[in-house]
Order: sequence, then C-alpha cells, then structure tokens
Amino acid sequence: MGLALENLTVIDLTQVMAGPFCCQLLGDLGANVIKVEPIGRGDATREATGNRLPHGESAAFIAVNRNKRSVAINLRTAGGREAFHRLAATADVVVESFRPGVAARLGVDYATLREVNERLVYASISGFGQTGPYAARPGYDLIAQAMSGIMSVTGDPAGSPVKCGVPVADLSAGLLCAVGILSACLSRTITGRGQAVDTSLYDAALAMSVWETAELWTTGRAPDRLGSAHRVNAPYQAFPTRDGHLTIGANNNRLWERLCAVLDRADLLADPRFATNDDRLRNRAALAGELTRTLSTRDTEEWVELLLDAGVPAGPIRDYEQSCADPHTLAREMVVEMDHPVEGRVRALGIPVKLSETAGAVRRAPPQLGEHTDEVLRAAGYSATEIAALREEGAVS
Repeated sequence: MGLALENLTVIDLTQVMAGPFCCQLLGDLGANVIKVEPIGRGDATREATGNRLPHGESAAFIAVNRNKRSVAINLRTAGGREAFHRLAATADVVVESFRPGVAARLGVDYATLREVNERLVYASISGFGQTGPYAARPGYDLIAQAMSGIMSVTGDPAGSPVKCGVPVADLSAGLLCAVGILSACLSRTITGRGQAVDTSLYDAALAMSVWETAELWTTGRAPDRLGSAHRVNAPYQAFPTRDGHLTIGANNNRLWERLCAVLDRADLLADPRFATNDDRLRNRAALAGELTRTLSTRDTEEWVELLLDAGVPAGPIRDYEQSCADPHTLAREMVVEMDHPVEGRVRALGIPVKLSETAGAVRRAPPQLGEHTDEVLRAAGYSATEIAALREEGAVS
C-alpha cells in the first residue's frame, strides 16, 4: 500500500520549530509538503547560530524539514502573491506561523484564500492564538512555558523556576496543530468545506498541564516544584545510585511492596509514614531519603535489572548519546539516516508513529532554499517563460 497521506498537499509557510515540526510529521506520513520560504534567507533556522554540520548546513533546519520541497517566493510582490494563490488553489492545507495580522497584510490569510479554494484547511500556529488580549504579542517556547505555569513547577523545590530541557510548548503546539489539520480534513470529507485551525504555544503548554491544574482545582493552591517527583504517586521519581541515577515508578501498594522486597527494606513496610500512597506523598522527602540510603549502595544497571525482574517499573537516566545508541531505539527505527545534497549521509530522529499498513517513510532530505521552485511552479501551470518573468521581477528565486 501507499503512504497514508500521499494524496494530501500541504503548503508550509512556517518557520523555526512548531510549524515545521507539524508539517514534517505530515510529510513523514506521506503528505506532499511544499515549503514556501522568503527569498534570500529562507526559514530563519537556515541562518540560525548554533550547531552546524561539517559543510555549514544548519542542524536546526535539518531536524524539522525533511520530506518537503522548497519554493522561494517574495509574497510582497504581486507576482509572488499570485504564484502563492495558484498553489493554494489546488492545495489541501496551508500552515502559517505569522504573528496575527501579518498573513492578512501579505494577502495569504484564510479569508483571502478560502475565496480561492473553499476546501482549504488553513492552520495557524502563533504564540498566543488568533484571539484574546495577548494575541498580538510575540511568542516563544520560553515565554509560553513561563506564562502557562510550566516553569513554576519545573526544577528542585528549593531552587528557581527553570524551563523544560526540551521545547515542550513548541513541539506540543506542532503536534496539536497536526491533529487539528487531520480532524478538519476528515470533516471536509463530509461537508465538502475547509475551515480554519487555530492553535498556539500558550494553549499547548496549558493543555500539557493536566496534573497541575487538577491539583490547583482540587486543593485551591498553586502546585509547587517537585523536582522529578510525581504529583499523585510516591515513590515515582529519580534516585541516585552508586554510579549514577535511576527512576522508579512504584505507584501502587503492590509495587511498593515489591520495591521494599528488592531493597530488603521490610522496615519501610512497617513504617506508618509510608503505609499508603497518601502517607508516602505526605512524607515524600523522608521516603526519598530512606530509599536513597539503600539505592546508593549499588550501581544503576544492577538495581534496574533487579527491579525489572521483580516487576517494578524502573529505568536508568541516560544522556542523548546513550539513548540514541540504545538497542531499543535502533530496533524502533527512531534513529535514521538520509542523503543530504551538501552534507552527505546525515542522521535524524525517526518517525514516532508506526502504521501497520501505510507506514511513513523518510523520502526526502531537507531541501535547499528554492531547490524546487521551478518544479512546483511548472506543476501549478506556469510555463518556463512565465517562471523566468517571475524571477526577473524578484517574485521567486
């Protein structure tokens, strides 16, 4: 069978992280993704400072732009807008990440494009959404984590608020946008009409805060930072060992009893401070101290093996070098290689959604800026002469 989304054409007007990640997910599942970039510089991550591959390509751009073709268009020109409208006329989806109001000024907003294509699904990812008092504010993952509350519950109890190590607002906004797009496409099969999809980093960050808001609305108090501990279960956190750290999830009495047996700590079962999960939560610090006293006597892998053999969920804390080389990671094809026209063979993360009949595939390396301009415009009906005229006008490159 073919790819699940091979009949879906997506125009990617986004840059940096959330939108490109969303469109890459769709591309991985087979969508024909056309990345429309500004002439000259392209996606901002092409020029971003930070890690670069040996021949100068941006690692950040490569991470979230595979399975796409690049078209360089100047939307501030009449020819550029006309070219974009012609592409949108036959597309299924447009995804944009401008600050609210910018798309309208460029003539590529939903109100304009639905006149061109009433079946169009038009998705917007912004910092704070298309409505509300903060809609016009610039939005970044850091700001969304801060304002949503995520940073207030991240870090050690005695320390300062910190952001999550991965950009959870950006990435979850991209994931939720992909869900919204596919939902709108499914609705279109019934109604025949497209619609606008609106999500934001701020909304996405709040949507991830399910335990924290549940605690707020149950207790009437804002949740505190707990380090690696869990809000409703104990022990369920990271602990130091003799040579590193591990995590243990003994989140019910049956697992708690097994944990104590593995640690040879029958005394903890008899301790009234730890009799029930509620007791263990109330005395979380004392519990962690007792467990650490024992866990620090052996190495991580030894404890993990003993705990897993007893049916207690446990795992070592690894860095990314270790996790990306893990046999399970490789067996799940979560590290893949692709041929890049400049860098040669490069590694990337694999496709996290496994479909049994229409599995996704890494079909294209991230494109060079404007690599497919002529190819895409020809498919849209432009002649070679017309493309040359657009290039002369500065509308495309």
